Amino acid sequence: MNFFYVLNGRRLKRNFLIVLALVFSVGVIYAERDNITVFSPQQPAAIYSVPTDKKVVALTFDISWGDKRAEPILKVLQDKGVKQATFFLSSPWSQSHPDIVKDIVNDGFEIGSHGHKHDNYSKLSDEEIRTQIQTAHTILSDLTGKQPNLIRLPNGDFDKRVLRIAEELNYKVIQWDTDSMDWLNIGTDKIINRVVSRAHNGDIILMHASDSVKQTHEALPVIIDELRAKGYEFVSVSELINQTESEGRAVQDKTTSLTMMGPEDAVEAADSGY
Repeated sequence: MNFFYVLNGRRLKRNFLIVLALVFSVGVIYAERDNITVFSPQQPAAIYSVPTDKKVVALTFDISWGDKRAEPILKVLQDKGVKQATFFLSSPWSQSHPDIVKDIVNDGFEIGSHGHKHDNYSKLSDEEIRTQIQTAHTILSDLTGKQPNLIRLPNGDFDKRVLRIAEELNYKVIQWDTDSMDWLNIGTDKIINRVVSRAHNGDIILMHASDSVKQTHEALPVIIDELRAKGYEFVSVSELINQTESEGRAVQDKTTSLTMMGPEDAVEAADSGY
């Protein structure tokens, strides 16, 4: 009889631990429900990097204003023999600088959309989001003769609605894993170190070619040389995506670029009025 009660006690203890584990698991799932639903096949996700064993990275450049920085950057890419990179162009800038757009296209680089109005799209209505993406699409298609299907939203800002509408318009939302922080003009050496030290297989590297960046064209040659020395090859974002299934990240509503950065980057960016 005593043996029966000892055995039953063990069973009760085991069952109690099982129930406790189940309750804990349910709690985790509930707490992370937004993250989990974004990864479901029905939900679109932004692309930050691509998981791959190949030593490939994508250099990307955003342009939204100015005409003094793009050409020097194009010259560096040409001089260094970089055949593939992706430029995300805002449509108003493209309309004002068709010759530079033509140079980018003629050099064989991929064109992505950087939207029309340079504003946080998560603040816009569904219809306004759709209008902004479609307006940019029409302008860029007319100027380049190609229809872009990649978009990097202004300020890197989006929420689930933006992702959904972009997907409905046959666009992939492209973010980045490595931010050069060149837009802060933190110094050539720091820009180089950030990119070279953080780059990894399948990385999407954020840089800029607007007039606000004053050191990118100086840092870029060294970045190219040092990444090549590590065995990396440069591909376009589309080529990178074709390597394998892209890696999406969970998105909360009203997510902005600051919440996608690390703590130090976010503080630095906030202080600088990013």
